[in-house]
Amino acid sequence: MNQMIRKHVRNFCYLLITFATGLFYLCFYMVGIAFGVAMSFTIVGIPILYYVLRSTETFLQHERIRTKVYTDISVRTIPARSQEEGSMWERVKGELLDEHNWRAIIGLMLQGIIGMLSLICAALFYLTPIILLLSPILYSFGVSSISFFGVTNSTLRSSFFFLLLGALFLWIGAYLGNSLVKMIGRYTRRLVKDFARR
Repeated sequence: MNQMIRKHVRNFCYLLITFATGLFYLCFYMVGIAFGVAMSFTIVGIPILYYVLRSTETFLQHERIRTKVYTDISVRTIPARSQEEGSMWERVKGELLDEHNWRAIIGLMLQGIIGMLSLICAALFYLTPIILLLSPILYSFGVSSISFFGVTNSTLRSSFFFLLLGALFLWIGAYLGNSLVKMIGRYTRRLVKDFARR
């Protein structure tokens, strides 16, 4: 029982971290690439663009480790890329023409959308059942603002109905949350596998 609770807490944390990292990747690449391209006529823009495009390996390594720790899905290691020779412009050109790198960037940016869905699902699958389970206690403290499908937590009877509903949702939500975490883990594994094939 203790191990099962720990697993669901881990799944909840994984979904929240997926939201945070997905939002970061989306903002980082949108701002970094736009700023690098806009400033490419100056000395600063080309190195910014190069290091933003080159960061995919580091972020995929982070995703690989996080997936392994939280989901127990094994993800292969990414072989380290060798430092390219030549001028900064030639290195940027190489990164811009690398199809696998762009797939990884788009995949990491899509984690922003996946992360937003993860946040909504974490609230629905894990927080909502707990609030419903606590409804008799909330009712005893005079909190009657909980409403579910038109039924308000205004009587002791309705609060026990919410308690039973919370127990049912806890079981269903834990199953759905576990399935979602595995889907996100498989998505990360596919992303890393595609990048490692380069």
